[in-house]
Amino acid sequence: MTTTRVENPFRPGAGHRPPYLAGRAHEQNAVRKLLDQTVILENIVLTGLRGVGKTVLLEALKPIAVEKKWLWAGNDLSESASITESHLATRIITDVAVITSPLLIGETIRQEIGFMGAQTVTQECVNYDFLKRYFDSVPGLISDKLKATLEFVWMAMSMSTSDIAGIVFAYDEAQNLTDHVPANEYPLSLLIEVFQSLQKKNIPFLLLLTGLPTLFPKLVESRTYAERMFHVLFLQQLSDVDSTQAIIKPTEHSPLKFAPKDIERIVELSGGYPYFIQFICKEIYDIWITKMKADEVPRALLDDIIRKLDTDFFQGRWAKATDRQRDLLLLIANLPNCDGEFTVQDLAQISQPGIKSFSAAHINQIFASLSAIGMIYKHRHGKYSLAVPLFSGFLKRQIREHNANPDA
Repeated sequence: MTTTRVENPFRPGAGHRPPYLAGRAHEQNAVRKLLDQTVILENIVLTGLRGVGKTVLLEALKPIAVEKKWLWAGNDLSESASITESHLATRIITDVAVITSPLLIGETIRQEIGFMGAQTVTQECVNYDFLKRYFDSVPGLISDKLKATLEFVWMAMSMSTSDIAGIVFAYDEAQNLTDHVPANEYPLSLLIEVFQSLQKKNIPFLLLLTGLPTLFPKLVESRTYAERMFHVLFLQQLSDVDSTQAIIKPTEHSPLKFAPKDIERIVELSGGYPYFIQFICKEIYDIWITKMKADEVPRALLDDIIRKLDTDFFQGRWAKATDRQRDLLLLIANLPNCDGEFTVQDLAQISQPGIKSFSAAHINQIFASLSAIGMIYKHRHGKYSLAVPLFSGFLKRQIREHNANPDA
């Protein structure tokens, strides 16, 4: 048996940086220009479907910001952080405290010792506890408290050093942030209002939000002026050339390399989505490594890998849909433009009379429920798209399987 140890270089985990970041030079250059703003007029929305590499690119932007002397604060915006305005304020204070914790603020404390009055100068760390006390001491609404606290942060940072350009507040999964009108809680509006107010005072705090395509319409719906506050970078799939590089580069120093025909097939199957490139390549490498240990000839069994992708990635999402929702999703797969944008009218026109037919009103109703479970999303101009990458291929495989086994 072979004793050669081969490491699998591919990493398809959520947010894991791939061994080679392909095809994102345009977005990185756009962010560099926005980091050169002396007055913050445009913030950044980084958006795209799942699997397109938003989180990976976000992490790659951090060293670019640091190189330009920006500090970096941020986190994932979980659903719990967006429930109330207070929760969001706590999230922001917690994140910026990581930056301010090394700062020491001088404070004069008078201590009475017997009949003698003595003064001692102490220094207090500007950590979370300090900022939270400052926040609580400010009168007014939560927005007033957060504005004042962040203004204090900038004042303290400016006094400690002049060698910083500003602070980037970077938040991933920002589509989770939403206003809750029935509960009278407006965390999304709070975020936009606070940063717009600070930026009007020439405080260099730049907001970088990453999320699904529903994010930007939410921002604009919350505050109409948000449309002028943000520069939107919509991440598309990688080109064939960049996809090929994402496959080839990680294997440059490995004894196992992909044949040209396998590379072409992986590029085709992945649709240019970085996650799927990593997933397919990792599965192939795992098979190859196993076969090498058994002194067998490694071969790429792509059909088996697609079945595993269906099970691991698509099936869980498919299981969320009701039977009626599935019927409409399968109807979407029959559209020639199913991978792009489609309308209610597109589906109503191809819906056949019968038990599974759909009226325009019914399609609108089901679209709302499919949007709620993250299967489709609505563009601002009223058209829709599938929210799960390569989902149309999975739907078409379901149709073929049903046609082959109609009684199953």
